[in-house]
Amino acid sequence: MSTDGHIITRAIKLYMDGALGSRGAALLEPYADAATSGLLLTTKEDTMPILRKAMSLGIQVNTHAIGDRGNRLLLDWYEEVMQEVPTIERAVANPRWRDEHTQIVSPEDIPRYKALGVIPSMQPSHAIGDLHFAPARLGEERLVGAYAWQSFINSGVIVAGGSDAPVERGDPLIEYYAAIYRHDLAGFQGENWHAEEAVSRADALKMFTLWPAMASFQEDEIGSITVGKKADLTAFSVNLMTAEPSAIPKGEAVMTMVDGEVIYLKD
Repeated sequence: MSTDGHIITRAIKLYMDGALGSRGAALLEPYADAATSGLLLTTKEDTMPILRKAMSLGIQVNTHAIGDRGNRLLLDWYEEVMQEVPTIERAVANPRWRDEHTQIVSPEDIPRYKALGVIPSMQPSHAIGDLHFAPARLGEERLVGAYAWQSFINSGVIVAGGSDAPVERGDPLIEYYAAIYRHDLAGFQGENWHAEEAVSRADALKMFTLWPAMASFQEDEIGSITVGKKADLTAFSVNLMTAEPSAIPKGEAVMTMVDGEVIYLKD
């Protein structure tokens, strides 16, 4: 691991499959609107040696997986390496390997994340963009387990929130809005978009503060306003805990502090 105080390098990123919009996400069954099941971007033969070496060296592995097949294979391969390398022989006992995106997951696989200690790293804005085409791609039945933030939290895992910038806009207020409201920016949700998967405001706050800190081994340094931690924080013009959902994306940052130093202050 190397650090300069702002950038920390301790992980590698792998790719399991493609994206849902292009029908590249690897699915267990064919797409509802095309004669394809997506594609895998790697093979087990190529990936397993990387996972074994990462486990032995204490390198965190973050693997892009979007489709239910891609996510299941990720869990299968992670699990195999974890069984091969007992805790006592690992450089890091709890490696906190991550599943980047975790968009479409078979409901029967959700409990496996807790069992394996795999962290779903998810970007809520995907759900408010994809809602315009995902039902056609997946069909109604596979929407169960899609963008399933609350189901993951209920299973006992943390969900590390992010933005997927520059694929998405990278605005934390949009991500927070998406997590608590699960409607697009015009207020549209549509039928069968599983409103129950929206999360509480308190959990959404954790998704973008404490839980990402835990997902990057930094919970003792950042992630909450706590005595002894670095003062890394941002103040917004809108109260995230009380404002109407529609007002949240209209807010803006008024102050940003990094390690106790104000680096941005709105005029």
